[in-house]
Amino acid sequence: MDNIIEGKSFDEERALYGQHDLTVRNCRFDGPADGESAFKEARCIKAEKNFYNLRYPFWHCTNLEVVGGEMTDKCRAALWYSENVNIQGLSMRGIKAVRECSNVRIEDSYVDSPEFGWFTRGMSMANCKAKSEYFMLKSSGLNFSGVEFSGKYSFQYVTDSVFENCNFDTKDAFWHAKNVLVKNCTVKGEYLAWYCENVTFENCTISGTQPLCYCKGLKLVNCKMYDADLAFEKSEVQADITTRVESIKNPLSGCIKVAGLGTLIRDDPNSAAEVCV
Repeated sequence: MDNIIEGKSFDEERALYGQHDLTVRNCRFDGPADGESAFKEARCIKAEKNFYNLRYPFWHCTNLEVVGGEMTDKCRAALWYSENVNIQGLSMRGIKAVRECSNVRIEDSYVDSPEFGWFTRGMSMANCKAKSEYFMLKSSGLNFSGVEFSGKYSFQYVTDSVFENCNFDTKDAFWHAKNVLVKNCTVKGEYLAWYCENVTFENCTISGTQPLCYCKGLKLVNCKMYDADLAFEKSEVQADITTRVESIKNPLSGCIKVAGLGTLIRDDPNSAAEVCV
């Protein structure tokens, strides 16, 4: 049976270093000693409804469950190099809250964390709200559902990932993404998914200037596009768009079907994609 620590305060360095098979409930990690790395190298930990106001609490942890509680803006770099992590109902407000972790699940949580999720392998996120810049940079194996996100430069260089029923308000999203499905999502932002490869948007609503340029293996299935001008420049694309597109510029190859088109710009002799209205 797990040991239980409840209602305590910790501010010393590595307060619970290397602990295992432990439940820590309604505790505070805060105080004048300003100690770091409270749970470093811990395993089989359940952390419930705690308050985290100190840096680096969960580094190199395995089999970690964090339920409820608050990580303040002073709780920097909270989860790094950890694996088998389950987070539920947690508020994460410190910069770089997750990095280089694997097998992470986050549900019903709030994230306000620049540089969140970098280099993570295997993260699912469901029914969450998030604000960040460079969100999930160079991560792989993502599975997001019901996520509301706002911020710049999201999902750059992500691979082998699926996003469903999400709402993204973001510019420069999905740059250099590879092997990605975006389904039943609303994506608002400038310069969407440049240089991506084998990315599919299915039943999505897309808005913003100059989307989907310099892409390879790009597919749009039953999508709507609004305020989208200078789209598809130098892209290899198969697209079925059910709305009017403001302008399309020099698509490289493939076939683009649109319900209406403002302007087709062809001033590049290599632009050979078929455009059907």
